[in-house]
Amino acid sequence: MSDYKPSPRAWVAEQVERYESSGGTEALTLRDTGLPVIIVTNRGWKTGAIRKTPLMRVTDGRSYILVASQGGAPTHPLWYHNLKADPNVEIRDKTEVYAMRVREVSDPDERQRLWALAVAAYPPYQEYQAKTDRIIPVLVAEPVEE
Repeated sequence: MSDYKPSPRAWVAEQVERYESSGGTEALTLRDTGLPVIIVTNRGWKTGAIRKTPLMRVTDGRSYILVASQGGAPTHPLWYHNLKADPNVEIRDKTEVYAMRVREVSDPDERQRLWALAVAAYPPYQEYQAKTDRIIPVLVAEPVEE
């Protein structure tokens, strides 16, 4: 895409490049840790540029759970604001690419259920929540039905 703007974080840009240039057959885990990631493609809310972010692969049926943890930082990650401004995303999961629409989970019971799935897939989420005063947003990307 001509208006793609790689992340200023070198490891993120490199992971996205390896994942996508291989057609979804390489760089499939977070910094080669063995923990699977997906690539979320969206539009930047300020620039309108295409952004791509590797996020933990957490599924719920045909949907993906996206956790805006930013490692427990005091502020939400930039991609969270992008998805709030434009919820239409593309998700690459290995060799498959899906058009999806994202919504933030507000129902407490649904959030608790999805949070438990996310923590099971990536236990550090629990530590991240403990070290920040903000409630870490849980979003769900659902397939766009044609």
